[in-house]
Amino acid sequence: MDIFDRLKNLIGDESRITRCEKVRAEHSKDCSSYHIGNLPDCVVFPKNVEEIKKIVEFANEGNIPLVPFGLGTSVEGQIVPTRGGISLSFQKMNNIIEVCPEDFYVKVQPGVTRVQLNEELKKYGMFFPVDPGLDATIGGMAATNASGTNAVYYGAMKHQILGLEVVLATGEVIRTGGAYLKSSSGYNLTSLFVGSEGTLGIFTELILKIHSVPRFIMTAKAVFNDVESASHAAIHVLRNNGSVCKLELLDQSTISAINRYKQTSYTELPTLFIEIMENHFTQVKEMLLLSDCCELEVEDIDEKREQLWSIRHEAAFAIKNLFPGKKLMATDVCVPLTILPVAIRNAREVMDRNDMKGSILGHVGDGNFHAVFAVAPFDQGDLERAQHVNNAIVQFALNNGGTCSGEHGIGLGKMNYLEQEHGASVFIMKKIKDMFDPKGILNPGKIFTS
Repeated sequence: MDIFDRLKNLIGDESRITRCEKVRAEHSKDCSSYHIGNLPDCVVFPKNVEEIKKIVEFANEGNIPLVPFGLGTSVEGQIVPTRGGISLSFQKMNNIIEVCPEDFYVKVQPGVTRVQLNEELKKYGMFFPVDPGLDATIGGMAATNASGTNAVYYGAMKHQILGLEVVLATGEVIRTGGAYLKSSSGYNLTSLFVGSEGTLGIFTELILKIHSVPRFIMTAKAVFNDVESASHAAIHVLRNNGSVCKLELLDQSTISAINRYKQTSYTELPTLFIEIMENHFTQVKEMLLLSDCCELEVEDIDEKREQLWSIRHEAAFAIKNLFPGKKLMATDVCVPLTILPVAIRNAREVMDRNDMKGSILGHVGDGNFHAVFAVAPFDQGDLERAQHVNNAIVQFALNNGGTCSGEHGIGLGKMNYLEQEHGASVFIMKKIKDMFDPKGILNPGKIFTS
């Protein structure tokens, strides 16, 4: 009896198990990244933790790889089934289980998306702040410790997860944390699982911290003559003001791509997008003007603010639009804030030196930026040139106290840098992996080179 027939007997619903090549292809790779996909043997759509427990027990018994799949929006190949096996899609586990605004938490299944959750939370005057740009499932965001535009104020995914229900590689179900806002009880297993990219366990329920929707917010779009001036201004604003909710940088190439994509006419110079509390605006405006800001636009009407932020949120689509038929490769370094201006300048110099057309943008409020360029994955010369540029940018970050990944995770694309960044502690990480998943069935071939 093959995998399909065994799973059919376990689940009892053939409609939620498929070997259809089109569906398998949809679960074979990231939506838009350069990583080359690989077909799973089949795709399963479980409905509850009991079904996942049965599937995991079956996979563990037969040494069958299991790869969790949300919406496929990861960018470092996290959901590629490198060794075939079962792609475990959470499309049907998308229920918001419980909303408790008075206690500032919500319980959700892993297939709930960020947009879906925030639509529900609007009824209560609450929101979930982690915003990686694209819509994504909460389970996938937890698996990669996603962050995004709000991280400078609210923190990353790891700061929002209060508890988890996890199915381990043996099929055992455990719970970590709980519906409380703080605890000093025992080892912090919740944080261990967050960012583990599906290699330690399968999330089946998440307890999230939620927040009141902020009021009296203003958005500023500040234009500068060069990227270094913009990044120095960002640091100056952060150092002297504690109410910055968002702080994003788009370089000249990104603004140019936006104008072409959206048929707009924004000034094509490096631009900071800043979200601040209204009562701090005068102070921030003075800081920006003292930092050689040459153009300043401010909006406090929600509709106008959303229009400004759409520039940032559509940047990736705009860049990709410039290179039809190609995929995007994005560096994801994060450096100490004092290193940020020179790190960004180095990234641009490396790209120019290698004739690599691309853009620089990112969450400069927490030192995280992306150099984004297009690549033809099946053109070996093009791929090697892009990887050379990527490597040079990452090496600069590592040599200056930074990290190879601020938010995208390791997946397939950053494995070579893990030991360089963490040294002997990678041995401990591998020991943890072996303890939780002795047969290596959970998302094999990710994070570690061996």
